[in-house]
Amino acid sequence: MPLDHRGSSLAALAALLADPTRAEFCSALLDGRAWTAGELARSAGVAPSTASEHLSRLIAGGLLAEERQGRHRYVRLAGPAVATLIEDLTVFAEAGGKPDRAPTTLREATRQSAEARARTCYDHLAGRLGVAVADALLDRGLVSDDAGLAVTERGHAWLAAQAIELPPRAGRPGARPVVRSCLDWTERRSHLGGALGAALCRTLLDRAWVERIGSGRALRVTPDGCRALRELLGVEVSVEVS
Repeated sequence: MPLDHRGSSLAALAALLADPTRAEFCSALLDGRAWTAGELARSAGVAPSTASEHLSRLIAGGLLAEERQGRHRYVRLAGPAVATLIEDLTVFAEAGGKPDRAPTTLREATRQSAEARARTCYDHLAGRLGVAVADALLDRGLVSDDAGLAVTERGHAWLAAQAIELPPRAGRPGARPVVRSCLDWTERRSHLGGALGAALCRTLLDRAWVERIGSGRALRVTPDGCRALRELLGVEVSVEVS
């Protein structure tokens, strides 16, 4: 008996992510930025021609979106739903009952440590910083979890006072949810995604309260960021010493 459409579609998606190189590309793109094929090739340690072939398959499968600027070809995750899928699969894979693989180099250990402290999960905050911000928003009544996550009236007033805007269509049918829970794969607790999570992350980056470390997902909280997080949310963060 032939497979139904849903079964064949799921099998096709699984096949796309079954290749280690394609999975590595999707994981790298969880930083929310657009990368060139050459950058992804170097990140995964494969030849440019190999990267191009894999990227074409991911684009055709709907996981990545392509942008061209002059001679350069940029790719990014196709949207928040894809980012959620990749992050959820990562959590599922890491929680398979086996101990986490220990880093084999100082560079890898440093990266893992930095990502555990603070990183982007597509376009929102993750790691210990992301969980701490989520806890503070809930503890202060800015976000409620009484009947599913929602921004409270107090929360909307707080966002307005900080000049943080949510997209006008957020939460409407077919649009991105205002706020959603996202299980953090390093902390094994939840941080906040959705339009709220994206707006908070964008604000911290735009105001230089956090800054990216190199080309990866890790973030560093700046001295101004430490003060702002303490004053606005009661979140205590130590300034990282480089």
